[in-house]
Amino acid sequence: MELTAAKKDLLKLVNRMQAVAEKKSTMQVLSNVLLAAEGNGQLRLAATDLYLGLLGRIEATIAKPGSVAVPAKDLFERIKNMPDGPIVIATQDNGQTTLKAQGTARRYTLRGVPGEDFPPLPQPQEGSPSYSLDVLALKELMDKTHFSISTDETRAHLNSALFEWEGDTVRMVTTDGHRLSKMEIKVPGKHATTSMLIPLKAINELRRLCDEAIAEGGDKATLSIIESGSSAFFQTGGVTFSVKLVEAKFPPYSQVIPQNTDKIVRVSRSGLHEALKAVSIASSERTSGVKVAVQKGTMRITSESPESGEGFDELPVDYAGPNLSIGFNAKYFLDVLAALTDDEVELALSGELDPAVVRPSTAQKREGSDFLAVVMPMRI
Repeated sequence: MELTAAKKDLLKLVNRMQAVAEKKSTMQVLSNVLLAAEGNGQLRLAATDLYLGLLGRIEATIAKPGSVAVPAKDLFERIKNMPDGPIVIATQDNGQTTLKAQGTARRYTLRGVPGEDFPPLPQPQEGSPSYSLDVLALKELMDKTHFSISTDETRAHLNSALFEWEGDTVRMVTTDGHRLSKMEIKVPGKHATTSMLIPLKAINELRRLCDEAIAEGGDKATLSIIESGSSAFFQTGGVTFSVKLVEAKFPPYSQVIPQNTDKIVRVSRSGLHEALKAVSIASSERTSGVKVAVQKGTMRITSESPESGEGFDELPVDYAGPNLSIGFNAKYFLDVLAALTDDEVELALSGELDPAVVRPSTAQKREGSDFLAVVMPMRI
């Protein structure tokens, strides 16, 4: 194989690939990226960990078609340190690959394996259902919910995000058992019915893919979602990202959301975020527990730990109900408040041992979107 391609195109796509390539797999080939020079003037790149797959193409001058798989991280570092301009890539039959900056003496050699040894990526079956969605909508769903996905990979149903599309409403729900986040967006003119569990690692890659698509195509960027068998395919900007969906049952989230929260506290989002962050410094490192006490017009936040002493702050709130004191994990609240951009939020409370519901203030809700978070209480 021999080809010439622009450094900036190679660097951008290989950077994407190394995020998907498996770094610690017992199958060494999974830490590689596939380079396949095709006869139509394109270089195809692919990476996979057998659960996620990424496929992209860039323009190249093909002198000799062929394919090779080389270590993704090594390839990225070498391309990164090449001077700007065309890079010539050539391989030998044993997989040894040479990278040379055209017009200069700089050159690298990599040990690769024949492209035939690289596992094939899944492909959507003919006639599989396909949906078109604005990238901004998918990005907002993930930005507002990703933080409450469990990082425990042994609990697959919680180590993933539930993506639902009902009529003209798209929704994402996540929970780790201690908190829950739900975001809905209306997509007028688009109708579908689907439900899928997307693993956390895939959500992280999708967020990066969306950011890049917006950087390239602006706010009007769209992506296609194709469901096929046990996989989903997300296509945008000439890149196809494939995901092996989680085959598990997501918790019945509607049963977790309290319906009778009669005590509504309205408070500045940034003010609450700042106070919680400050007071939690003095909380137990293990639990990050703080006590939130509300009374007419005032919220008091306190924390204490045997190691670091006590913390206290107070801020004004819009509240006229009875006095109430509840313990919470401050980090759970801080994650929610950091994901929102609204000036004011509502805390819907019930009792000292009942969950709190956090949502944008009613007056500030954006038409066509709905967000809420549920945070479970803790004994302090």
